Amino acid sequence: MIRLILVASTIVLFLIFSIPMVWKLRELQKTDPQAARQKSQRIVGGVFRLIIRLAGITYEVQGLEHIPMDRAVLYVGNHRSYFDIVVGYAVLPGPTGFVAKKEMKRWPLLRDWMELVNCLFLDRQNIKEGLKTILEGIEKVKSGISLWIFPEGTRCENEDCTELLPFREGSLKIAEKSGCPVIPVAISGTAEVFETHIPWIRPSHVVIRFGEPVYIKELKGDARKFSGAYIRDIIISMLKEIRREQA
Repeated sequence: MIRLILVASTIVLFLIFSIPMVWKLRELQKTDPQAARQKSQRIVGGVFRLIIRLAGITYEVQGLEHIPMDRAVLYVGNHRSYFDIVVGYAVLPGPTGFVAKKEMKRWPLLRDWMELVNCLFLDRQNIKEGLKTILEGIEKVKSGISLWIFPEGTRCENEDCTELLPFREGSLKIAEKSGCPVIPVAISGTAEVFETHIPWIRPSHVVIRFGEPVYIKELKGDARKFSGAYIRDIIISMLKEIRREQA
């Protein structure tokens, strides 16, 4: 109970008391977008690391050496928990925004912070709006900002963490059109923080494993045609490896 109260209070109080900060960062964004982005990411990363401590989460990061440091990438991960984003964002080595569902725009202040750290809002029901988001994502990647997407489209609630939902094939268009590498990401242990025993928050050990980069344009045959399924298989293999190592 106490962990839930601490985490919820931290989020609410941060959003409320950060209103003047948001205004200042919006003003800075007009004259120096890079400085505004860097400051925003430091602030959000700090808040997420505090939430991780309050929730009692320990985490292990594997495969950072697979992430190119000289260019933006598209992180593609499995999705089981709201804490995927909290832990994932806290460990990323460079400027990164998440691709979120458009419904997140309904929440004032949360929406503002997401925009400040280069998140995109995807309308999965409107093809035209979805295309606009993809084009915006391509421009962000070309400007040096990485993106993280969950191609399952929603949180997977299967009991077995290796049984992923189908990946939406269009989700990798950003990497295909921009030429950036795809970094498969396997996340294990986040659902045990909250989702498996809602509404309580409990300590959990989380493993985040970054796989080797995949270049969509270099794939052949069905792997190229169904790149989403191809990356999904890689992530499933990574999750099975994590489970074997933890057994």
